[in-house]
Amino acid sequence: MKRDKPIIGVTPLWDDAKRSIWMLPGYMNLLKACGALPVILPFTSDPTDVAALVDGLDGLLLTGGHDINPAVYGQTRLPSCGPANEGRDTLECLLFSKALERDMPVFGICRGLQFINVMMDGTLFQDLPSQHPSSVRHHMSPPYDRPIHTVDVLAGTPLAGVVGEGVLKVNSYHHQGIDRLGEGLEAMAVAPDGLVEAVCMPLRRFVWGVQWHPEFMWRKYAQQRAILRSFVDVCRQGLDSHTPPDLETPDMSTP
Repeated sequence: MKRDKPIIGVTPLWDDAKRSIWMLPGYMNLLKACGALPVILPFTSDPTDVAALVDGLDGLLLTGGHDINPAVYGQTRLPSCGPANEGRDTLECLLFSKALERDMPVFGICRGLQFINVMMDGTLFQDLPSQHPSSVRHHMSPPYDRPIHTVDVLAGTPLAGVVGEGVLKVNSYHHQGIDRLGEGLEAMAVAPDGLVEAVCMPLRRFVWGVQWHPEFMWRKYAQQRAILRSFVDVCRQGLDSHTPPDLETPDMSTP
């Protein structure tokens, strides 16, 4: 039966205390409001299972959550780095690698942006307050459905085509961020302190990431909803075909 809603896999959050996956409803509600059918992916590191999961998806959303293990991007862990989760790092490495093979649309939020960057051989500031101090409030207090600082959306970027170039108001809840931009990525938005806050991969059909959290802002701010709608619209275009293109994909089989 032909589907009219793209199925988008959403990477699970992890509760250390309960040793259980969980999910913030904002991710799911935003995707549903944009016309998608979101599904929470299981916590698995089996490559065969991950490949089977991706085969049933039209898009992939990488959510926020734990800090990424600095070993993934070739650094020694600093005391200011937060807790990581090896299982989630492995899962997302496998998912992202398989999604690239298929040229599947991918959207990363917060940690998701950071994970895209490190998978493309970029690096992170493990702790912004100590490594990239500034007056910009990158770690706000609730409520999270309000803007706390601005970013400059760069002219000529795909993001500018959706929300316009220039000033965009965003929320912010993170203590890590992009240091060296990954290979094949281009910046789409930059904070006043120079931190890259949105990226894309021009040679792919759709690989975007944002550092802020549209899943909290979309009900009040149409621009935030429009960003995810553009992702869902591209996912919908692939409903009739999952044929992978003839693209050279970097080896990311292990984090």
